[in-house]
Amino acid sequence: MNPSAVARAHEVVAELKARGVDVVRVAYPDLIGTDRGRDVLVDHLPSVCAHGLAFCRAVFHTTPRGETVAVAGGMDAGLPDICVYPDLDTLVDIPWEPGVAWCLGETIDPATGRPAGEAPRALLRGVLAGLAQESGLRPVIGPELEYFLCEPDPAGGWRRYGDAPGNVYVAGRRGDPDGHLLRTLRTLGKLGIGATTGNHEYCSGQFEINLDHSDALDAADRAFRFKASIKELARLEGRLATFMAKPFADEGGSGFHLHLSCVDADGTNSFDDPAGPYGLSAAAHHAIAGILAHAPALAALLNPTINSYKRFGPDTLAPWLIDWGLDNRSALVRIPPERGAGARLEIRLGDASANPYLAVAGLLAAVRLGLRDRAAPPAPLEGYGYDSTKAPILPATLSEALDAFEADKALTELLGAEFTDTFVTYKRDEVARFHRHVTDWEFTEYAYHL
Repeated sequence: MNPSAVARAHEVVAELKARGVDVVRVAYPDLIGTDRGRDVLVDHLPSVCAHGLAFCRAVFHTTPRGETVAVAGGMDAGLPDICVYPDLDTLVDIPWEPGVAWCLGETIDPATGRPAGEAPRALLRGVLAGLAQESGLRPVIGPELEYFLCEPDPAGGWRRYGDAPGNVYVAGRRGDPDGHLLRTLRTLGKLGIGATTGNHEYCSGQFEINLDHSDALDAADRAFRFKASIKELARLEGRLATFMAKPFADEGGSGFHLHLSCVDADGTNSFDDPAGPYGLSAAAHHAIAGILAHAPALAALLNPTINSYKRFGPDTLAPWLIDWGLDNRSALVRIPPERGAGARLEIRLGDASANPYLAVAGLLAAVRLGLRDRAAPPAPLEGYGYDSTKAPILPATLSEALDAFEADKALTELLGAEFTDTFVTYKRDEVARFHRHVTDWEFTEYAYHL
């Protein structure tokens, strides 16, 4: 029990009641970035801050369809508890749920009093602490996420909302006949998660809403809340919003691009150097080299599903090769043209299905290794980046990415053995289940003639 936290909770209760809030929703990310949580009547918030909310630890090991994977510390240990404690610094009112405030939770193992080894938010905190201690740098992240909006198909299932060709990077009713984007953008503005702009994206039914940049943990928090909010707001419309990497065979995929810079103790951008090659500092070059060196392993975290690898390939506008380029959108790491305070890297590897905390943690662990090794990147890509004679190819399947992740001992050491074992076991089970499943394609391809 933390007496100061309980005392603060009493103060927060009074503030919440004064503005008509009677429920606090405590949410936390599971291993795949889905929001789990519980609603708490506001008068009970001090007790929750004192004792936590008990959840079965196997929630971290639960598949999207509700099955429990046999991960060490879960079923084999008798399905023990974890405790989730509200982080009162993250409280915000939910615009679409009057009287409800939303806060993130810290996930603690009651047996040790330490953060649970699978807890994504705690993992990112640990990576940030190590990077700060070793380099003195503070990462700043700007997340970019795309999603598809679907509506019920009268024939059954779901179809793309507003399906029409050629509505690339438009605003207004042409690509959004019901005004979904405007409603959503305004609502997110009230939520206060740093939403700035939005547009219809490249594909039919696809949207992007941009988030402002901030310190890495806050950026991951906001990306997590963004994904949860988009899905919830779509449900209120009777629709389905999905951050699946490539939900439709005849359209492109949805990315999760991360704009990364680092600042020093004085707040100066450490990636900028007017005298350096391409106007970038040695630290920026080391960071690029670290990301490229560990890109095969990072794919497991930033492209974490079977479906993720259907987004890749030549001419997909998704990176396929392990390369970097100057303002080149076909590269895995793009260097936008801004310099000075705006100098940064855009990491285009990730897809929208990635858990924001794991994606950022893995990326920053790779940056830390690049800085530690004082690594140098190859020459930047020139031209269109889908020539496999110029750079190595990324893993082509989740299995290959998991192999690379397990083999990258330098990266997994920074992420921790407990997290690594849990993540790999969970994802290997996903691969095994997929290989046992008979798909519609197989039936259509084989059943009639064979």
